[in-house]
Amino acid sequence: MTAAAPVWLYALSLNEMRMLAFFFRHYDPWVDRYIIYDDGSTDETLAVLAARPDVEVRRFERVHADSFVESSRVWQNNVWKESRGQAAWVVLTAIDEHLYNKAMPDYLARCRDAGVTAVPALGFHMISEAVPAPAETLARTRRMGMPTWEMNKLSLFDPSALDETNFSPGRHFAAPSGRVVYPEADEVLNLHYKFIDKAYLAARHRVLRQGLRDGDVEKGLGAQYAWSDAAFEDAWRRVSDAARDYTDPSIGFTTHIERWWRGKRFRGEAGG
Repeated sequence: MTAAAPVWLYALSLNEMRMLAFFFRHYDPWVDRYIIYDDGSTDETLAVLAARPDVEVRRFERVHADSFVESSRVWQNNVWKESRGQAAWVVLTAIDEHLYNKAMPDYLARCRDAGVTAVPALGFHMISEAVPAPAETLARTRRMGMPTWEMNKLSLFDPSALDETNFSPGRHFAAPSGRVVYPEADEVLNLHYKFIDKAYLAARHRVLRQGLRDGDVEKGLGAQYAWSDAAFEDAWRRVSDAARDYTDPSIGFTTHIERWWRGKRFRGEAGG
């Protein structure tokens, strides 16, 4: 991006060493600055982040002592506000979520010219039985995913135009206020690289389960992190059976019926 239209990215991290190279390889072509809030990583995550001049690392504070999910929701709804008047666009995402448009800088320029201020993305649970090689660009090499409304998220917006994002837990829904203008057609995907070999996913669930608190457990938040072996295998099979190549023109932007920003149900046509 040019200096006149900088993009800032905010994300949480916790032992993300496995995904960081894929994350930066995906976002570096169009993100100018990263602000990463770490929740106590004990692997090499902090060392990798510290080695990059475009990354600022901050400590994530749990403002709700009994709930990680509620603490993160408060963070998600407020952290981006500091970028008003400084960033043209904010990306608010997770390390394993890759926002995709085949020409993102040009797309964002078109959005600005059209007055668009909020760009929801259509979600996919991406899956791979094999372990990706370290040098891969996942959006090119791991293209199989299950379209899912759960990952339809508002992760890209103009921070100076929005007053509030009003995210639900997990950012699965939003009710933004302010000068909210959605694009006429949906041209961004949210590729969630969660189901990336079974051993990785099982280990990731163990790490994230340790971060939950009593309030999360009582409300069933993060329940997937405590899946039984049978539930784990069932979820993997369900995603695998429904996975399609997201680059297929009949799949990527056409399969998502439920789009909360278009009304409760929306049957998309090709390209939007």
